[in-house]
Amino acid sequence: MSRIGKKPIAIPSGVKVNVADREISVEGKLGKLVWSHRKEIGVTVDEESKSVIVARHNEDRQSRALHGLTRALVQNMVVGVAEGYEKRLEIHGVGYLGAIDNGVLQLRVGFANEIHKKIPAGLDVTCPDQTHVVVKGIDKQKVGQFAAEVRSVRKPEPYKGKGIRYEGEQVRRKAGKTAK
Repeated sequence: MSRIGKKPIAIPSGVKVNVADREISVEGKLGKLVWSHRKEIGVTVDEESKSVIVARHNEDRQSRALHGLTRALVQNMVVGVAEGYEKRLEIHGVGYLGAIDNGVLQLRVGFANEIHKKIPAGLDVTCPDQTHVVVKGIDKQKVGQFAAEVRSVRKPEPYKGKGIRYEGEQVRRKAGKTAK
């Protein structure tokens, strides 16, 4: 049995979880998220112990695979509306910079033209200075996806370390051809 799927999800104070039919809605101080789970999985809210229990109806392969996944997604929703998610990116390189203008992230990262990335709805993207980008939101998947898209514009290269990287990410450096 799934070890992750068996664990109940604790509901923090200020968060409301409703399950109607197959639709789960989680509402907290930061916002509201709604998600429909698969029919192979059952989700119930235990008001007495303030927790959400995820259970599967049968033992076939598909149900076992979805059991832990469903529990993890509901957990991410609960944490998202209570605390939110955040990804920080650093821009390294001479003349490399980022800025925000009218809901568009503008990146100058060594190409002939600026790269413009439209900021998706539900995300709060800020540039505290020209070399840092902070992506915040309540949906873990959206935050991670947008941060990955920004990083993929100019991944850090191994020779000089120039590019966009996550904060704290270690870039493995290589010696150039002159080094012996």
